[in-house]
Amino acid sequence: MRLVKRGSAILVSVATILALSATAAWADAPKFHSVSSSVSSSGALVVNWDERGLGNLNIDYTLTADATAVYACINGGGNHPQAANKETVNSEVSASGSFEPKNGRVTASLSAGPPSAGGFSCPNGQRLVLASVSYTNIVLTDTTNGVTASVPDASRVLVNI
Repeated sequence: MRLVKRGSAILVSVATILALSATAAWADAPKFHSVSSSVSSSGALVVNWDERGLGNLNIDYTLTADATAVYACINGGGNHPQAANKETVNSEVSASGSFEPKNGRVTASLSAGPPSAGGFSCPNGQRLVLASVSYTNIVLTDTTNGVTASVPDASRVLVNI
């Protein structure tokens, strides 16, 4: 009789552990529900997302993208002289952040870029502007859970040249 009671107690314990494990696995199935991209008025890539199926611990994210920026010189009259005073810059941009889930969900955004003009400068009497920027191969990664989302390309013309 004692053996039957002990066996029953073990069986109930194992069943409870399995049930709790199944519940934890169901609640811990991270997936990006939505991801979008845009370019701000300053030329920065902005990626917004909604990831669900998370636990309650902070989630770390990285954002990477290939960026192409066109810088130009604008004269005092607000025009771009037809001289060769513009520069195209290609580089990778990145950002990272840590976010706390609310009810197993992170709704957040990260910004990266634009690439720097580097050593490109304008002659006296002209000012340097970011004329346009585009971002491709944009990838958002939940590094905590190893989940990756491909993000749509984004671009913006800031100054017509």
